[in-house]
Amino acid sequence: VVYDNLPNDKHHGWKYLRFGPDGKLYSAVGAPCNVCKPDKEIYTSLFRINPDGSDFEILARGVRNTVGFDWEPRTHHLFFNDNGRDEMGDDVPPDELNQWAGRSEHYGFPYCHAGNIPDPEFAGDKKCGQFQAPVWRYKAHVAPLGMRFYTGNQFPEPYYKQLFVAQHGSWNRSQPQGYQVVQIRFGSGSPHTEQSFISGWLTEKGEVLGRPVDIAITANGGLLISDDKLGVIYKVEYGR
Repeated sequence: VVYDNLPNDKHHGWKYLRFGPDGKLYSAVGAPCNVCKPDKEIYTSLFRINPDGSDFEILARGVRNTVGFDWEPRTHHLFFNDNGRDEMGDDVPPDELNQWAGRSEHYGFPYCHAGNIPDPEFAGDKKCGQFQAPVWRYKAHVAPLGMRFYTGNQFPEPYYKQLFVAQHGSWNRSQPQGYQVVQIRFGSGSPHTEQSFISGWLTEKGEVLGRPVDIAITANGGLLISDDKLGVIYKVEYGR
């Protein structure tokens, strides 16, 4: 056993693991609820440890549930997704893309969502300005999961160092949305545009054909996209 002090709650219990540029192992622990104020510091956190399990360090708090992060190739800043709370309506709150730039931050949960929406139960006297706001807001309930900045050499130049995000799709919206892979365009280290890269997993009649989960880059610069509805992995290559 290298490190065995993480909680085992099933609610938001999946752990996303990545080694960072510093050689440390990064992961997160989600909230054990839809919305609550957890009684242990480890919940709603982003953390890192050494490969041997030493030097456990919490980097960020107030993160409801992140199941995807990556380092921006130019700045080496860490960007991570966060899935917003449920039961506030079809379009509230937006899911989030956040940035961690090397200092401890609180990202709002459960007091404030998406940087500007006070929680009706937990905000109290807290102001959204007290917390770190997201750098990009997705549509509500699209459930952004795995993500990768493209650093391969197969796709054309406009794709290079841009962010691909798997949107797992909504389960609690009257009209479902998400169920696609999007590209978040970056300039000067910051996101500015979102556009669909692969769609079709959600039909016009609302039938769900697949749910993208994670993205990886192959040795020859293609993309691998996992789908946990069909239990398959898609390979995407650029055709000239």
